[in-house]
Amino acid sequence: MQMSNKREVDGRLAFLSSLLYIFSMSFVGLQDNLRRELRKRIEGGELTGMELARRTGFTQAHISNFLNKKRGLKLSALDKMVRAIGLSLYDLLNPHEVAKVAAVPPGKDEEYADVPLVEGVIAAGSEVIVNEEVKELLKFRRSFLNRVRADLAAPATAGRTATAGRRKEWTRFVLIKVDQKEGLSMWPRVGPGATLLIDRHYNSLRQYRKNDRNMYAVRKNDGCTVKYVELREGGKEGAGVNPALLVLRPHNQDYPVEVLPIEEGQTYADLIVGRVAHVAVET
Repeated sequence: MQMSNKREVDGRLAFLSSLLYIFSMSFVGLQDNLRRELRKRIEGGELTGMELARRTGFTQAHISNFLNKKRGLKLSALDKMVRAIGLSLYDLLNPHEVAKVAAVPPGKDEEYADVPLVEGVIAAGSEVIVNEEVKELLKFRRSFLNRVRADLAAPATAGRTATAGRRKEWTRFVLIKVDQKEGLSMWPRVGPGATLLIDRHYNSLRQYRKNDRNMYAVRKNDGCTVKYVELREGGKEGAGVNPALLVLRPHNQDYPVEVLPIEEGQTYADLIVGRVAHVAVET
């Protein structure tokens, strides 16, 4: 039982530490927020120093010194103090900062869903899209999105990244705008300035429609590019080993074919951001 309690406490402290990192907040600032909350309750008659001492197991002198900034608290003591007054660490954070990193809500409209428009680097690198990463929310019919089939690549073999398992937790649909170069490389299927709906739960190379090549957003230089994709398997050649390659083909033959090496520990699916499920062009 004691071992179980210790694991629970250690897990909670690790969680508190991670939140401090996420919100870029100093531990001193968090303690100041707790002091303000305690003083408000004490001055309002909701709490006394004696009652707080009873709940936490600290001495009244310890609590008084903390309130008067004569001493600080360790992370474990702060955790105990926060729980003793029925709060969580989130209650001590700036709500505007919390909102910035909150996941984009699904929306309440039964007919339409909000899909976030983001930069290519966000589409390629952020698993869960949060508010501060969103440039705009565009509406798509839920009936359309529900018809779009997902197809996650098979789980990786032992020792390699388990992409399929993680992808299920990603924000599924995102939108990106293509620049002139990207748009012209896929002309006429895609044009400069087009907005693309990316299904990030489709990172397999299986054909979505018969006689129609899939277009993909692919990780490239911390951002993403839009191309047709082929896998060239690696293998031994002489004394060396050739790495597997992801071949990126443009639709417009005036643009070059690109090749991305699949590094050790990766699969092709790690490089694929998602399938282009819809192309919208402003007129």
